[in-house]
Amino acid sequence: MAEGAGERPAGREAERRPVRALRGALGIAAFLAAFEVLGRAGLVTRSYLPPSSQVLARAGRLAADPAFLGGLAATLRAWALGLLGAVAAGLALGLLLGSSAVARAAAAALVEFLRPIPSVALIPLAALVLGSGPQLAVALGGYAAVWPVLFNTVQGLAAADPVAQETLRAFGFGRWSVLWRLRLPGAGPFIATGVRLASSVVLVVAVSTEILSGRAEGIGGYAAAAETGTGSAVTVLACAVWAGLLGLLIDTVLVRAGRRAFAWHHARGGNAG
Repeated sequence: MAEGAGERPAGREAERRPVRALRGALGIAAFLAAFEVLGRAGLVTRSYLPPSSQVLARAGRLAADPAFLGGLAATLRAWALGLLGAVAAGLALGLLLGSSAVARAAAAALVEFLRPIPSVALIPLAALVLGSGPQLAVALGGYAAVWPVLFNTVQGLAAADPVAQETLRAFGFGRWSVLWRLRLPGAGPFIATGVRLASSVVLVVAVSTEILSGRAEGIGGYAAAAETGTGSAVTVLACAVWAGLLGLLIDTVLVRAGRRAFAWHHARGGNAG
């Protein structure tokens, strides 16, 4: 009976997924239809708001453009490196702050000072230090994305069952053994959620940095270069479509990976991710 009760939440979740997917598809279709109507109604000049059909057609042609595909690869490299750095730093700092009250108290003021600073506001300073190459997007993306991983790691460690911790200590397990055997595995779903959030942040910041740094590189650089050409709005919006599709694909992969890795958490109705 207990096993069946544990499986029911996961079963209901599986049944709801097609419904959510259908609603999402309908929402996208409605948005594109509204975009098309506004673009063709003449309420806004087409050079600023082209119909969605033109934007999607341009996005399809970009798939055969070697220059754009090279930019797409550059953005993916910046995303991967930025996310890797954010996960490594956020996990290390989260383990330190989540397992030590002294370290957490000492770092609280610094963390709260740094966290609200927008990464794009650091572009001029970071460009002076790092240059305007791909390392700029990697560094700023990693900086912006470290916070979701850090805070989710700390939150996950704090959510460990206190009774289970006291039981392990009663059997002679030390502080670090409890951390590695109980608290860290239990924090896994929280960390996975932090990584998922960080992946979106890295992509947004990487593309924004490519646009604002003035270097024709990546999806953002391709869009920035198109701003001076004919049909610039169509190309810029087509690049935005590709960035959105890339973000959707990454998020879908991470969600499915998290469900597989932490099936036990979702089976009992956990809500960390």
